[in-house]
Amino acid sequence: MTDLPPARSIRRASEASAAPQGQVTLSYDDRFLRRKRLETDAGDSLLVDLAETVSLDQGDCFVLEDGREIAVAAAEEPLVAVTGDLPRLAWHVGNRHTPCQVEEDRLLIRRDHVLEDMLKKLGAGIALVTEPFRPEGGAYGHGRTMGHDHGHDHGHEHGHDHGHVHHHVSHYHPDEDDEEDGEPETIR
Repeated sequence: MTDLPPARSIRRASEASAAPQGQVTLSYDDRFLRRKRLETDAGDSLLVDLAETVSLDQGDCFVLEDGREIAVAAAEEPLVAVTGDLPRLAWHVGNRHTPCQVEEDRLLIRRDHVLEDMLKKLGAGIALVTEPFRPEGGAYGHGRTMGHDHGHDHGHEHGHDHGHVHHHVSHYHPDEDDEEDGEPETIR
């Protein structure tokens, strides 16, 4: 196993670049990170140390300090394929703020017996599958559908009205427990 140089930036899949020199396969949850030690599919190790938390998609790349790139692949995960009246079913899934991969003939969501039961009662066809999970991103240009948030302790006395209602929602941030000064968690 080789320690690769740290990655302090990313390149989105939509940006032109040379072929990557390696790949990391990550679950949907693991593709939301700021600082983690990762293991490539070939067994090499790299530290990802980004300025801010990002949501990564299939084909994005970590840019190593020496200029090489390591591609991100979506891992296969246990999912539910949903068929039926997709606009109606998608509304119900979205109403529960559940990540959802929207395809022409089906929806893909994570396995959740409560949602599966609800969808069956709504007439949906349900099939358990194991596939890469690439749900839709947020409507406001963010990679995750996490709502509108200005930070944990930010007050809302802006001195002006900026045209929307604020809801106080607590959001789960997977990498808040990452070690800032110590050794970060390794994802394999």
